[in-house]
Amino acid sequence: MSHFSYSGTGPGHERQYLSEFERVQPGQWPEWEAALAVVNRDLTATLPGQDALVLMVAPPFQPLPPNGTDRGQVYVAMPDGRWHGNSVNADDLEEGDPPEPDDATTVLTVVADAAQATVMELLRQVWPLCWQHRIGMHPRPAGTTDGWSQGETDATGPPVWWCRGGRDGKCHDVSLVGELAATLP
Repeated sequence: MSHFSYSGTGPGHERQYLSEFERVQPGQWPEWEAALAVVNRDLTATLPGQDALVLMVAPPFQPLPPNGTDRGQVYVAMPDGRWHGNSVNADDLEEGDPPEPDDATTVLTVVADAAQATVMELLRQVWPLCWQHRIGMHPRPAGTTDGWSQGETDATGPPVWWCRGGRDGKCHDVSLVGELAATLP
């Protein structure tokens, strides 16, 4: 359980714990589950002995409107249910928005980013590492440059683990997300 799972603190408010987080049931969030399986390949290749990450869901905080589609917030978590960072699904759906993106590239990038935040914060170590430069990497579209920023739409490559480079500043794509095992020394 994350330490963010409470609300109502402050003068005159008792601490109220929100609904318990639950493990996502198989098939409940298929796109997120498939993406997490890919990211877990990188986790097990680079952190031997670390159990696979799981998806946890927090039920909606408020009653749903009559035509509501909120199925709760989904987080990438450690096997014991602890997580850190943002949810992987949209928390503020516009009318008619699907609860999940239909783009596998976006889903994989979001899950890789969420997994990285959870692992780094809860294991207190940089993950994943570029073996060449010994620094952390980040998920990005393939072929992006050092000046690329999140949200740019001109990068259309598959998600890769990207390294900023060493002191030489030569950034580079290390591997496709899910393929880090092939880059290990």
